[in-house]
Amino acid sequence: MDYSRAVGGAALGARLRRLSERIDRETAQIYASQDVHFEQRWFGILNQIVLNGAMTVGEIADALCVTHVSVSQARRALEAAGLVQARSDEADARRRLLSLTAQGDLLVASLAPLWKALNESAEELDAEAGHLVPLLDRLEDALDGRPLAARVAARIDLAN
Repeated sequence: MDYSRAVGGAALGARLRRLSERIDRETAQIYASQDVHFEQRWFGILNQIVLNGAMTVGEIADALCVTHVSVSQARRALEAAGLVQARSDEADARRRLLSLTAQGDLLVASLAPLWKALNESAEELDAEAGHLVPLLDRLEDALDGRPLAARVAARIDLAN
């Protein structure tokens, strides 16, 4: 028996993590099969830089709705891989802007067909699953409107 399926809503976070880990693992296998060293967690950061030009870690974190820490960790790995570089902002020397290196530009260009195939495959999966992406949008909106902690607190208060 699949515990997460049996428990239902109580395991929602675990189910989402499990799916995320599975997608990341399968995507890593795809990159490896193409002999490309690329981590899926890098995609959003590189894509933001491609779409917007040089950005700070904070700007990228805000755009991706993730923590500053997670972007900083990925930034270090991207710098070590030679894909991004940090430079001082000419307008404000305290700010460090991330941009693609020449190697990063080449990698992004070479991965474009693979990313297109991944996107099309994800859209196919979404359709097979009954259009989950709009439901995830609604779930995020519901949590933004009333966080889980507030929902639980209301139930605990009602029980007392």
